[in-house]
Amino acid sequence: MFWIATGLALALLIGLAVRWVTAMPDRPHRGSLTPLTPTECHVRDRLRRHVRELAVHIGERHLWRGTSLADSATYLDGVLQDLGYVPERQRFVTRGVEVANVEAELSGSSASEEVIVVGAHYDSVVGTVGANDNASGVAAMLELARLFAGSRLARTIRFVGFANEEPPFFLTADMGSRRYARRCRTRGDRVVAMLSLETLGCYSDRSGSQSYPFPFGLLYPRTGNFVGFVGNLRSRTLVRSCVRAFRTATRFPSEGVAAPGYLPGIFWSDHWAFWREGYPAAMVTDTALFRSAYYHTSGDTPEKIDFDRMARVVVGLAAVVERLADSSSLP
Repeated sequence: MFWIATGLALALLIGLAVRWVTAMPDRPHRGSLTPLTPTECHVRDRLRRHVRELAVHIGERHLWRGTSLADSATYLDGVLQDLGYVPERQRFVTRGVEVANVEAELSGSSASEEVIVVGAHYDSVVGTVGANDNASGVAAMLELARLFAGSRLARTIRFVGFANEEPPFFLTADMGSRRYARRCRTRGDRVVAMLSLETLGCYSDRSGSQSYPFPFGLLYPRTGNFVGFVGNLRSRTLVRSCVRAFRTATRFPSEGVAAPGYLPGIFWSDHWAFWREGYPAAMVTDTALFRSAYYHTSGDTPEKIDFDRMARVVVGLAAVVERLADSSSLP
């Protein structure tokens, strides 16, 4: 009898833990999508332009490809300047080469000392032009910067392009987001939320198109038609706030998880660097290698990206950022 009671208690505890990790506010959208709005059509066209500039005109973007990182930073600078921002660079040297994070700030009003970071890495892995990984994330970041240009929100928003996310710099001191997050901590910046935009262009309505690291395949859909919000346990409030804002504003499938940060897939992007400094951070993603057959291959090219659905996601993310920038949101 003791062992039966113990087993039941253990099963209950596991069930409660799983529920706590996966429970998200509101219901995800299911069913058909409505036609694109004029705003979404405009966003789609601009997303395509950014991705082509980075993945086609510049191409591979890493330390061993000539001036590609510098050219990418210059492109980000130019776009942000055209939007009315005054971009700044955080320069640092990696293996004898100067690289830079590119930052544009939209100053807040009543809570300007509290900062929302919206970031994406602009480098690609060796051997690929990285259209989805991660020109798509950079394009989304630039479009969000455009959608908010000239706005006056309570909290300050920083739009940042990071260098050196890909191997061999991932999880090292030379990772651009690691440098940036450390500087934020050193300066005493009050980063209340960070969103890492990571691979946002791959979607499929085919059953079985979505995979997961164990045990998430037991809990989430097998069709890769959604965008995911991913965080660690300390960022659970942020993840849930993002999911609520997205689902309220957008009729597009979404899933969320706040799980132990050491699990596979949970920490695999620039949000990890902010966790290291004690900041709440979440990744927004199409789940990368768990959905795309072209992840980190030469096949990661612009024609593989679903720009229609990506535009819906970006417009939905604008509602998320606007909500996060409201000083009454988040504890």
